[in-house]
Amino acid sequence: MQLSRRTLLAVVPTLAIPGLARADEAPTMTERALGSPDAPVSVIEFYSLTCSHCADFFRETFPRVKSELIDPGKLRYVFWDFPLDQVALTAAMVARSLPAERYEPFIAALLASQDRWAFARGVNSTDELAKMAALAGLSRAGFDKAIADTDLKTWILQRQDQAQKTYGIDSTPNFVFNGKAVKDRREPGAVGFDAFAKDVADAAG
Repeated sequence: MQLSRRTLLAVVPTLAIPGLARADEAPTMTERALGSPDAPVSVIEFYSLTCSHCADFFRETFPRVKSELIDPGKLRYVFWDFPLDQVALTAAMVARSLPAERYEPFIAALLASQDRWAFARGVNSTDELAKMAALAGLSRAGFDKAIADTDLKTWILQRQDQAQKTYGIDSTPNFVFNGKAVKDRREPGAVGFDAFAKDVADAAG
């Protein structure tokens, strides 16, 4: 899915803002990843929680990626928020406000139910997100705090800008592979498992 012309980066100035420098101290701003840090290959997925192609990948390909590549220690999988709209940005902020171990199950639930909370007519997406966050253990007070966290919002948007400048990311999903034989190889689109596994093998060398 392409990034719209009305980029979310316009929401927040790209100047240095207090709070960004302490990203390594804020639990909401730490890396969200699966797999061993010592895996021979790493991949970054740039994704948006309102991207139907991201949902397709997570439903059709990711289960095998996890069971056949991540769990056996062949791949470290890093999630990088690249929200395509305000709804996706809000959802990303909520996901990052959960304990790190609940992050992947929560985004899996969101991607599997986009029609219910993101695209349904007459539905307040924020209220629906709050309901899903409650099921994941986040109170309404915690939810309200999460979506009001301007430091987190700024950090996500500036990381999005960094992804565009560093890797040329302009759509989701996009994947960047790194290994002994490959540095920063970008592959766009909701690829199938065989193509994804080949990229991992190529990166491993």
